[in-house]
Amino acid sequence: MSKKLINQNSNYNLEFLEAVESNFTFEEKPINRLKTDTVSPKTENTEKNIDKNKLLNDLKIEISTIEECELKNNSKNLILGDGNINSDIMLVGEAPGLDEDKSGKTFVGDVGSLLKKMLLAIDIKKENIYSTYAVNFRPPEDRKPNTNEIKRYSLFLQKHIAIINPKIIILMGSTAMESLTGLNSKISLERGKWKELIIKNTSYEIIITFNPSYLLRMPENKKYSWEDLKKIKQKIDNLGLST
Repeated sequence: MSKKLINQNSNYNLEFLEAVESNFTFEEKPINRLKTDTVSPKTENTEKNIDKNKLLNDLKIEISTIEECELKNNSKNLILGDGNINSDIMLVGEAPGLDEDKSGKTFVGDVGSLLKKMLLAIDIKKENIYSTYAVNFRPPEDRKPNTNEIKRYSLFLQKHIAIINPKIIILMGSTAMESLTGLNSKISLERGKWKELIIKNTSYEIIITFNPSYLLRMPENKKYSWEDLKKIKQKIDNLGLST
């Protein structure tokens, strides 16, 4: 199968790839944008979106009623998620930071800029996938959520995943990893491995990788993040997912 170099004219791809300081190639493979099922009428798609939006709104209300939570008391906004609610790809970060708490959106500021470059390096626009967090409020002083907090919000995250119903889930950071897998080992030991996650009798493929905020502090680990991104790209191609 022929190979092609990643578009060096892309400012986003070039900046991220230069940070990694390596040469990369992808297999040339057409994207399968066709659904295997019969195409639903427009009205049915609209109803589906309305149902998802209602479920997401109900979930947001449920999270907002949580009591005796230091995370909630520290925050201005509840950050549920944003992006394409019908995407086959769901990205789960650790927790909102100051910029996210102010804007009410996921992954903004320097962290968001790096994430967009990372995704664009494998031909994904952030707005075309769905993004959320393992916990929905900014922790005080941006500390790592403790195990009890992670477990408490994990129940909401599982409901969130069931609503979006993606094909693959990208867990960015140790908090996201612990929330869905229960693992609290070093993320360097678990990253880059596809695992199976079952929620409400539905199986999801997940992969663990570094959080962009960590990569800003430890840029030397971008090379490992790139290895994970290539595996994500390959999985998307193998499953014929639209990005």
